[in-house]
Amino acid sequence: MRIGNQTIEVSSLDKVYFPADGLTKGDLIDYYLSVADTIIPHLVRYGVTMHRFPDGLEGDDFVQKSASNFPDWVSTVTIPRRRGGSFEAPIVDSKATLAYLANQAVITLHPYLSRVDDLEHPDKMIFDLDPAENVGDPEDARIGALRLRDILTELDLTAWVQTSGSKGYHVGVPLYRELGFDDVRQYAHDVALLLVRRHPERYTVEQRKNKRQGRVFVDTLRNAYGATAVAPYSVRALPGAPVATPIEWDEVEEGTEPRDWDLKNILKRLAQRDDPWADIRRHGRSLSSRRKRLDDLLSEAPPAEE
Repeated sequence: MRIGNQTIEVSSLDKVYFPADGLTKGDLIDYYLSVADTIIPHLVRYGVTMHRFPDGLEGDDFVQKSASNFPDWVSTVTIPRRRGGSFEAPIVDSKATLAYLANQAVITLHPYLSRVDDLEHPDKMIFDLDPAENVGDPEDARIGALRLRDILTELDLTAWVQTSGSKGYHVGVPLYRELGFDDVRQYAHDVALLLVRRHPERYTVEQRKNKRQGRVFVDTLRNAYGATAVAPYSVRALPGAPVATPIEWDEVEEGTEPRDWDLKNILKRLAQRDDPWADIRRHGRSLSSRRKRLDDLLSEAPPAEE
């Protein structure tokens, strides 16, 4: 396969990756090439972690961080480990790299939250609304995303939303690169805590599943150095080949669900409407100037079982 200046040797294109849907490795490569112009702007400034499935969903899988033994033309960034050492993470900055990773059985791409030119300061804050399994009301995650948006609006922060392609929704806030991960994670935790205090019967920040009592977990843990979030338009390794899809808030209000978009219908969506997250980086905001406002709102909300 010739893409730009690179020749990529692809193999086993008819290998079935999604057995229930009959989707193959070739389908995955074709998809990523079809959305390359849309997904690459969300990846080009970041290292990525790769979730690989060499034999599809029915085989073993593993997460790979290092671009070891990759071709020289694949761009990389050196990621220092907190406990010493480092590794080279790939940067998806071309269609050729995207196709190469898909041919390496990378189904899902997880970019880091800080750009390659400043790894210590994230440029986004992420909330993952994760509904309880088999208990509670899944609708609570959708309503929670809207309530979280309203809290962020009170803080004069613009919230962006995407379906996770799995069980819930991801709410993102673009940031000025002024604070380190610890401060951003604390701010995110306190925003989630405010949501919990206002609606303690439906939401929790409890990490232990057996303590959540059917409530939606408002996960802010990925706002940490070395953590990642699923990329917009990345395929999820689940039956149906759902796609993590940026959406508009009115779509959330109308009832869009976490797996509404998948490999079979996402291209039609992209042909009909622009990427809602296309200019997200132009809307960065300061958290430090909004710290006092958050503290005031927390002090007004009665403590709950958090």
